[in-house]
Amino acid sequence: MLVFWKARLVLLAVPKTGTSAYEAALGPHASMSVLDPPELKHAPVYRYNRFFRPMFEKIGAEQMELMAVVREPISWLGSWYRYRQRDFLNGKPTSTRGISFDDFVEAYTRGERPPFANVGSQAKFVEPRPNGTEVTHLFKYETQAEITGFLEARLGLTLDLPRQNVSPRADLALSPETEAKLRRKCAADFELWTRAR
Repeated sequence: MLVFWKARLVLLAVPKTGTSAYEAALGPHASMSVLDPPELKHAPVYRYNRFFRPMFEKIGAEQMELMAVVREPISWLGSWYRYRQRDFLNGKPTSTRGISFDDFVEAYTRGERPPFANVGSQAKFVEPRPNGTEVTHLFKYETQAEITGFLEARLGLTLDLPRQNVSPRADLALSPETEAKLRRKCAADFELWTRAR
């Protein structure tokens, strides 16, 4: 999570949406960079609302706007799947080594997900709070030029985004049945991505 105090903007770090690249490029310009622990670095709207919003309001920032980037859901799950293929996770319950992408996605659509498929939900991450705290600027990961243009205009700088945290390539084929189940069970994630700009 990056906080730009003067611009009254908070960039929430939705996992697997290029946040490492934004941290590298924007970290030096941020008033506050929350990089650890992961629970705070990747604070969803509900956690921002509970911990950060009250603190910011106490010191005079009642108009902080939230920005988030969301990724097309199959691509997002593909990024998680590829990330969990990495050697440092080998042998751990969260590893996807030896599991097909189709099996990973099928496990993700279950009510109780096994550890390797328990990666959360983008729709849940940006879910508005009853007090009105919500993401003001929601972008599609796939519209990098628009994201960059918004940040450059809002922050008054020029961005050069490095490639960071790139996962190994993998076969991301889905059976029609698994994809249909994913679209049905995770309709909120697809709807969210559709309405992002």
